[in-house]
Amino acid sequence: MFDVVVPILFHLDRNLVAVVHNYGLWTYLILFIILFMETGFVITPFLPGDSLLFVAGAAAAGGILDIRWLIAACLLGAVIGDTVNYWIGNYLGLRVFLCRFPDLVKKEYIDRTYGFFEKYGGAAIFVARFFPIVRTFAPFLAGVGSMSYRRFLFYNILGGFCWTMALLLAGYYLGRFPVVRENMGILIVLVVLVTLVTIILIIAGIVTSYRAKKREPGCEKEG
Repeated sequence: MFDVVVPILFHLDRNLVAVVHNYGLWTYLILFIILFMETGFVITPFLPGDSLLFVAGAAAAGGILDIRWLIAACLLGAVIGDTVNYWIGNYLGLRVFLCRFPDLVKKEYIDRTYGFFEKYGGAAIFVARFFPIVRTFAPFLAGVGSMSYRRFLFYNILGGFCWTMALLLAGYYLGRFPVVRENMGILIVLVVLVTLVTIILIIAGIVTSYRAKKREPGCEKEG
């Protein structure tokens, strides 16, 4: 399975078609596993999510994949992944996780996600779906915190549905145009660039908020 997943990760625009031809219906399982891992484990935030959904949608537009099976596989991967991540956080707790796996997760990722919770509250689970890295840590920290599973599940399903449908359908309808199919590599680069800009904006917002709080009266340590 590893030798199948790697080509998808590094050459989405060229190798997804080959994978579909070689593995047929198993491709839906492969896509499910990638999205499940990207959202289900805090140690795999580097896996593709946005670009994978877009390219898969474009492949469906060309008749290579069935859009109905594709939606089902990707939606299940996203929702089940977040659910597993929530219960891992609920079972382990943040302190235990950081003590046992200090080198696997960067602390700034966790701080960034906490900033999301402070800004959006419970809706952070929904909002985080559209932001790489943050969407991997949000369900884990929801499990660590006091968010009830019923409340989490609502935002999990809603966010998973909107995220997968938005990107799959964007790829599906844009992929019908020859200019899009011929320049899929450029589009993936643009998706990556937008992702990087989004991450930078998230970091800038959290840093600005942190500095503003430090300047507020009562935030200084008492001597």
